[in-house]
Amino acid sequence: MDVRIKSGGGRITDNQTVELSIPMGIIRGKWVLRHRDYDPPRKFADEQITGPFRNWLHTHRMLPDPDGAPNRSVLSDEIDYALPFGPLGNLVAGKQIQRNLDQLFLWRHQRTQNDLRRHAKTRNENHLRIIISGASGLIGAALSQFLATGGHDVRALVRRTPRESEIFWDPQAGTIDAAQLEGVDVVVHLAGENLAGGRWTAACKKRFVDSRVGPTTLLSKTLASLNRVPTVMVSASAIGFYGNRGDEPLTELSPPGEGFLPDLCQQWEAACQPATNAGIRVVHPRIGVVLSAKGGALAKMLPPFKFGGGGVIGSGQQVMSWIAHEDLIDVIHEAIINPSLVGPVNATAPEPVSNREFVHTLGEVLHRPTIVPMPAKVVELLFGEMGRNLLLEGAKVIPSKLQTVNFIYRRQSLESAFRAELGRQGVPFGFAMPTQPA
Repeated sequence: MDVRIKSGGGRITDNQTVELSIPMGIIRGKWVLRHRDYDPPRKFADEQITGPFRNWLHTHRMLPDPDGAPNRSVLSDEIDYALPFGPLGNLVAGKQIQRNLDQLFLWRHQRTQNDLRRHAKTRNENHLRIIISGASGLIGAALSQFLATGGHDVRALVRRTPRESEIFWDPQAGTIDAAQLEGVDVVVHLAGENLAGGRWTAACKKRFVDSRVGPTTLLSKTLASLNRVPTVMVSASAIGFYGNRGDEPLTELSPPGEGFLPDLCQQWEAACQPATNAGIRVVHPRIGVVLSAKGGALAKMLPPFKFGGGGVIGSGQQVMSWIAHEDLIDVIHEAIINPSLVGPVNATAPEPVSNREFVHTLGEVLHRPTIVPMPAKVVELLFGEMGRNLLLEGAKVIPSKLQTVNFIYRRQSLESAFRAELGRQGVPFGFAMPTQPA
C-alpha cells in the first residue's frame, strides 16, 4: 500500500502517535494511530485514534521459535477491526478489506523473511557506517530503511539544514562537511535529477548533467582526501549507457552507445575516478527500469492501465530491461558487501522483455485489456527527445556480473514482480503464512 508517514515514526514508545497518509479512492486520507502495550523485544500494538475504520487494533508479536531452535523466530500479526456503518459496511467493503489485508501480510512476511536472509550474509561481520545521497528518493528511502534494519549506522547527505544523523552538502556551491565523512565505511551515491520529468530542452539537459557530474566529482574528490578513505563507493549509473541497441545482448563489457544518454552516463561514471585512484572500490550499478507501484515508470503507467487505456508504445518491439524495486535494493547491498564487484554492474533482471510483452503482462495481472496503443508519432509530438530515448528506444541488457556471483533474485519473472508490487498474488481469504526459518 502507498502509505506515507506524515509525523511520528522513529523509535516505538507507549502512547506515541503516528500520522499516516493513505489512499482512499482518488483522494488521500489521514490515519492517526497510537502505539501501546510496548513490551520490547516481543510486542507492541497500534490502536486507531482517527481513521477509516470504526475501530482498529493491530498487535505485532516477535516470538522465539516454539520448538526452541536457535536463530529462528515467529512474526505474528493480529488485527481486530470493524468497518463503519455496521452490517452495511461489511456488505459493501468487507470482502475487499479482507482481501487487501491478506495481500498486505503476504507481501510483508515474504519481504521480512527475504530481508533477514540477506542480512544473514553479514551476520558475523561488523556493522558499517554508511552515507547515502538521494536518501529521500524512491530507491534511497527503501535502501536506508533496509540497511538500518540490518544494524548499520545510516546517515543521509542533505542540502537543507541537517537533522540528527544527517550531513550537509551543497553540490552547486561545491561544499561538503568533510569532517563528518571521516571514518565512513561505505558511500552510496544516488542523487540526480529525474530524467522523465518532461521534454528535454537544452536547459533540462544541462541540469541533468550538472546534477550528476558535478556532485559526483565533489563527493569522490572529498572521499579521496580523507585520512581514512571508505572501503567502497556505490555510485549509480543507468542502462542509458548502452543507448538504443535493439536486440543485441549487452554485458558490462559492451561499449557505450551514441547520443545524449550514453554521453551523460560516461561522464557520470568517469567523475568517480578520484575515488578509484585513492584505492576505493567503486561500483556503478547501471540501473534498468525500476518496477515500483510507488514511483517511476510503473506508477505513471498504472492509472491508464487500470481504466483499460493501456497499450503498446510505438512498434512494441523495443526491449525493456527491468528490475524489481526490492531486487535493486539487494543489488546495491551486494555491491556493498561483495569485494568481487568492481566497476559497472548491470542492475537488471535476467529476462528482458519487449514493450509488447511488458504491456501484455501488466494487463493480464490487472485483468484489463491493452488495446489502446500510443503510436511513435504521438510519443514524439508529446515528449520529443525524452519520449524517443525513454519510450521508443531500448537495449537488451544482461546482468552478467550478478550472474557470475550467483546473485539470487527475489523476482526473476516480470509477472511475479508485477504481482508483488500490485498486490495481485492471489492468496485466499484468511491468509496465514507457514512458519519458516528467519
